[in-house]
Amino acid sequence: MSKSKLEYIWLDGYKPTQSLRSKTKIEKDFSGKLEDCPMWSFDGSSTEQAEGNSSDCLLKPVAIFPDPDRKNGYLVMTEVLNADGTSHESNGRATIDDDDNDFWFGFEQEYFLWDPETDKPLGFPAAGYPRPQGPYYCSVGANNAYGREIIEKHLDFCLDAGINVEGINAEVAAGQWEFQVFAKGAKSAGDQIWVARYLLERTAEAYGLAINWHPKPIKGDWNGSGMHANFSNSTLRECASQDIYSEICEAFGPEVESHIEVYGADNDQRLTGAHETQAIDKFSYGVSDRGASIRIPIATVENGWKGWLEDRRPASNADPYKVAARIIKTVKG
Repeated sequence: MSKSKLEYIWLDGYKPTQSLRSKTKIEKDFSGKLEDCPMWSFDGSSTEQAEGNSSDCLLKPVAIFPDPDRKNGYLVMTEVLNADGTSHESNGRATIDDDDNDFWFGFEQEYFLWDPETDKPLGFPAAGYPRPQGPYYCSVGANNAYGREIIEKHLDFCLDAGINVEGINAEVAAGQWEFQVFAKGAKSAGDQIWVARYLLERTAEAYGLAINWHPKPIKGDWNGSGMHANFSNSTLRECASQDIYSEICEAFGPEVESHIEVYGADNDQRLTGAHETQAIDKFSYGVSDRGASIRIPIATVENGWKGWLEDRRPASNADPYKVAARIIKTVKG
C-alpha cells in the first residue's frame, strides 16, 4: 500500500494582501488525479477567514501538480469555500468570468530575494547601499547577480511540476528577479502563478531567505516590483485592426480606479511616473511604451495588429486571479 503527500495550498484572508497557507494530507493509493483529491477543511479563525465559534472553512481542489521536492508528493491548489459550500469572500478565483478559456494570460512576476538578518535584499550590504542600479539587469557574475542558485533551483522545480514557466531573468535592482508564466485560461494562469510563488517561498526558505513581494521595498532610485499582465482574447489575437486595439485600450481609461483597487497594496509607491511606470492616477497606452499604463508590444504591430496587450500596472503582490478578472470585465465591457 503506497502513501502520497498532498500539500493543500490556499490563500488566507489577510488584508490588504493575502498570504499563502498550506498543510499536508496523507492519502493511500492516490491516483494523482485532481478528481480524486478530497475536499478538506481548516480552521479559518487562524487565517482571518472565520470566527472562532464557527471556524470551519472548506478547501476545494482546483489544480494539481507533482511536487518536485517531495517523494510521492503533490501540490494541490485550492479555493476557499464557506462551510455551506458557497464561495468565501477571500476567493478571488471564483470572480473570474472566463468559462471558455478564451482569455490567455502571461504574468511577469518580479520579486526580491530578502535577507531576514539585514532586512534588505540579497546583495545589499548591512550598512548603506550597493552600486546604483544598471549592472544588475540580466546580469552575470558574483558582483552583479545574487542568489542564482536559488533562482535556478526554483526554475527546475517549476518545470518539474509542470508549470508553464517561459523564462527567468535578473531584474534592474540588486537582488531582484523575475519569472514569467503563460497559460490559456485565466484560472489556470492564476493557479500556476500561485503555485510558482509557493515553490519560490519554499525554495528560499531552505536557504534561510524570504521573498519580498512588496511593490517598492527599497525607497529611492530603485525600481519597484510589478507583475505585468500580458493578455489576449480571440479578438486581440485575430482582429488585424489598429482601430479595434485602440477601442479596447480606450475602454481601460474610465476604469483606472477599479483596476488599481485590485492591482496590489502600496502600488502608489511604485506607480509614480518614474522607473518605467505611469502615474497611478493617470492612464495611457502606446506601442513599445514601457512608461505607459498599457503597452502595445511591437510584435503585435508587426504581426498585422494580431497579438496581445500588456497591462504594466499590477504590482508584484497583486492577486493574479483578481487582476485577470478585472481585465476580462473591462475587455468584455
